[in-house]
Amino acid sequence: MMDAGRHPRIKVLVSSEVIDVSGAVGNFHVKVRRRARYVQQDLCNSCAECTKVCPVIIPDEYQMGLASRKAIYIPFPQAVPSAYLINPEDCLGNNPIACGKCLEVCEQKCIDFDMRDEILEVDVGAMIVATGMEAYDPTEITEYGYSRYDNVITSMEFERLICAGGPSAGHFVRPSDGERPRRIGFIQCVGSRSSRYGSPYCSNICCMNTVKDTLLLADHYPDTDAKVFYMDIRAFGKGFEDLYLRSRSSGVRYIRGIPGEIEEDPQTKNLRVRVENTLAGELEQHELDMVVLSVGVRPRLDSNTVQRLLTLSRTSDGFFLEAHPKLKPVDAPTRGIFLAGCCESPKDVKDSVTQAGAAASHVQVLLSAGRIRIDAGTPLLEEADCIRCGRCAAVCPFHAIHWQRGGVPEIIEAACSGCGCCAAECPVDALTMRHSTDEQLKAQIDAILDEHPEDKLLTFACNWCSYAGGDTAGTARLQFPVHGRLVRTMCSARVSEDLILYAFEKGAPLVLVSGCHFADCHYINANRQTVTRVERAWDRLEKLGIRPERLHLEWISAAEGQKFAEVMRVLDEPRAQVTAEEIAHTRKVLAEERKRREGRKEKMRAAARKKREAAADARAESSAGAAASVAGPAKS
Repeated sequence: MMDAGRHPRIKVLVSSEVIDVSGAVGNFHVKVRRRARYVQQDLCNSCAECTKVCPVIIPDEYQMGLASRKAIYIPFPQAVPSAYLINPEDCLGNNPIACGKCLEVCEQKCIDFDMRDEILEVDVGAMIVATGMEAYDPTEITEYGYSRYDNVITSMEFERLICAGGPSAGHFVRPSDGERPRRIGFIQCVGSRSSRYGSPYCSNICCMNTVKDTLLLADHYPDTDAKVFYMDIRAFGKGFEDLYLRSRSSGVRYIRGIPGEIEEDPQTKNLRVRVENTLAGELEQHELDMVVLSVGVRPRLDSNTVQRLLTLSRTSDGFFLEAHPKLKPVDAPTRGIFLAGCCESPKDVKDSVTQAGAAASHVQVLLSAGRIRIDAGTPLLEEADCIRCGRCAAVCPFHAIHWQRGGVPEIIEAACSGCGCCAAECPVDALTMRHSTDEQLKAQIDAILDEHPEDKLLTFACNWCSYAGGDTAGTARLQFPVHGRLVRTMCSARVSEDLILYAFEKGAPLVLVSGCHFADCHYINANRQTVTRVERAWDRLEKLGIRPERLHLEWISAAEGQKFAEVMRVLDEPRAQVTAEEIAHTRKVLAEERKRREGRKEKMRAAARKKREAAADARAESSAGAAASVAGPAKS
């Protein structure tokens, strides 16, 4: 961090947060709020005289609450900049000044209670998200007594206690009495791999962190009796298995079983742990001096804000979603934004550094190119047909359409990813998706249903997930009915109500709309609009006297070939139950409905044109009147 602070081409903004981001790749405009430090960092020489007189004592966040700090402090050793700051929430008051003792003793006169937050605006070509993750708080697991029993600590607190720069200056002691613990138990998967507490996923780093901690104890305190209670040890990285075997050979006992309860002896503060040893098939009780909870990790609580500012996608577990897990593992779905570290998924230092290097190299490639290539499948607006309703801008997941009330939408092609959600939302067909026009999609429907339409299951398939799921089913040679016919779209949100009704009008007995799972949409959250449109189509079909059960919606990922095959098998029966008479009735009703829809669209276009012409005439009259009022006095 100090190297970054000293680098001539790196500007570090501490105590700062991004509050607004606009623009697109190559031309982002970022607003940053830099919070007031109340200490001029260029003048402060870190003499620490201010901390000696500060009367406020509060728990130190860096030391995990095991030590204290003052209201004026340096956050942690080697912080950049190496200057003190005042936390206004801890200070006795600076408006008015209720204490001011730090101000009196500061020889540099660098304390300024009149400092205010600053708003900085910067223009950048690309951004890297490296917001990290948070450790799980095990307080809710009442069986373990964390926060009730002094000697039940987390793995993060253990790190501070055994560290030379920790609250006990490197002397490993237990919090209750300051004595060195000789019997220590580690409980794995606290807040991980659980449907009851924390998260259902594996946090990746916990097993090897415990292995490292047991080796530290074996090196510094060889007489320590360490026991690890585990569900599974996952030592999958390079050299990890060797470390695990080293830990076992040093005398650490690994017990397969997660304790159900911890009790404290009120006299000695020792802890009794009950656990079922699944390998021995016995119920055991262990008396320990200290228990360390190996806590899992979770996404940061402010991830929602970052997601909103940068238009990112998130997986079902809350971490940010990459553009493609194999081909673009560090690219975000929004172009020009890259992911690094644990904001994308839990990972250790080595993987975080690797991903950070990859993200930096991608940024360098992007910025050094000078020009960028945009997707070919962007929308084209026919201004003459546009009714200025703004619905396209409202549904765009990338905010690539700028619109002001009454104005023509402006499409930022550099920000567009070509999902087609806007074109499907336009009520008058004023937007055309290049290379995926309504005419092209309808031509595919015509070709599919040209012969024996009653035998076909017409399926709109998302390019990234459900279409790839069909490929997975095919390459795996899974058995399913052959009646399915796929129309590939970039996103399920590209499928409009008109396309669904057109498929039924052409004789489709059943129509399936399929796409990515809600949390895995490659276009941020575009598939939410898919649900809205399918629900509207269900209502429309019901009003027209057509069974809405003939329209289905399914979420199928690229890896779910089995699910794709199962959906095809399940839908084959209702497809066969649709009679020729029902199909003929549907075609007749929808042919009439299509004429009514086209008529409504033309009326909307005509009304919008008339409104624009009236506004233009009014502006012309206003301009002529203003010119006449200026010319009149000049003649007289």
